[in-house]
Amino acid sequence: MSVLDDLAAYQRIDPDGMLAAIRDLPRQCRAAWQEAQALELPDDYCDIDKVVILSMGGSAIAGDFLRSLVDLESPVPIFSNRDYELPLLVDGRTLLMASSYSGNTEEVLSCFERGLGTGAKKVVITTGGRLLAMARANSVPAFVFRYESEPRAALGYSFMPLLAIAQKVDVVADKSEDIDEAIAAMEDLAARIDENAPLTQNPAKQLAEKLHERLPVVYGAGILAPVARRWKGQLNETSKVWCFYEELPEADHNAVVGYGLPKEIAVRALVVFLRAPSLHPRILLRYELTQTALEEAGVESATVDAEGKSPLAQMMSATLFGDWVSLYLAILNGVAPAPTPPIATLKERLARET
Repeated sequence: MSVLDDLAAYQRIDPDGMLAAIRDLPRQCRAAWQEAQALELPDDYCDIDKVVILSMGGSAIAGDFLRSLVDLESPVPIFSNRDYELPLLVDGRTLLMASSYSGNTEEVLSCFERGLGTGAKKVVITTGGRLLAMARANSVPAFVFRYESEPRAALGYSFMPLLAIAQKVDVVADKSEDIDEAIAAMEDLAARIDENAPLTQNPAKQLAEKLHERLPVVYGAGILAPVARRWKGQLNETSKVWCFYEELPEADHNAVVGYGLPKEIAVRALVVFLRAPSLHPRILLRYELTQTALEEAGVESATVDAEGKSPLAQMMSATLFGDWVSLYLAILNGVAPAPTPPIATLKERLARET
C-alpha cells in the first residue's frame, strides 16, 4: 500500500494540520467573501485609475490572482508590488492595498509607511501586527480577520477581500455568482482528490507520485499563470522541494531552446501544464506543441485541467489541485508540510542586521 493511502501517515507526518487547512479552502473562501462585504470604504475610493497591492509570499499571490481577473473586464491596471520601495506611480487616484497575514512583513511595512505620505486611497488586510497599528493610527480602513494557519494556507482571506474591495470600488462587476460557482467547483474536486480517495482513483496523488524525486516545472498561461506561480510556492514551502514556473506563450520564445541540457536535469524534470478551456485557442495549441518539444528533448510532462465555467472557478480549482499535490508530495518526502524553518531563520538574521 502506498503511504498516500495510509491515513495514519498524515497524522504522523502532518501534526500541524496542513491537510485540514487545505481541505478548508472552499469554506474559508465563502467565509472571507461574506465577512468582506461588511468592510466600509469612503465614497471617494471609487475615484481611482489604478490599484497597487503591497504584499509578499502567500499574500502576494492573491494580488496576482486579482490582476488576472481584472484584466479580463476592466481598464484599471493592477500592480502587485513585492519590494521595499513604493512605486512612483502612486498618487491621489491610486487605491493602495497593503496585505500581510502577520501585519509585520517588513517589505509591506516599508512601502505602506511611504504610502501614508501620499494622497492614495488606502486599505489594509491583516490579522494585526504593526500594519494594523499604522492603519488605525492613520484612520485607514482595515479588513481584520482571524484564521489560524500558515500564511499561505490563508489564501481565501488574502484573495476574497481583495476581490470584494475591487467590486466595492467598481473595478469589477458583482462576483457573487462566480464565487458560488468557484466554491462549488472546489468542493466537488476535493471530494475526488482528498486523502480518502485511493491512489488508483486520485489524480492528485498520482501526480505527486510522478513528481517524487523529480524537478517540478509548472507551466501556466492567462488566468492560470499566477496559479502556476502558486504551485511553485506550494511545492517549495509545503513539499520542501525545488520548483520553477513558466508562462506561455513567453516560454516558447526562450525556455523551449534549453529543454535538452543538461541531460542529467532533463531526465529528472517533470513539466506540469495547467490548462483551462477559457484560454486563447492559440495558447491551447502552444500547449500541445510545447509538450511535443519536451517529448523530443526527453522531458516528461503532465497536464492538469482546471474545472468550472467562470475564470474564477478555473483559477481556484487548479489552485486547490496544486495544494493537494504539494501535501501529497510532502508525505512522500516524509517532511512536515506546515513549518518553513529556513524562512524563519532568514527573518531572524535580517532582524539582527537592523
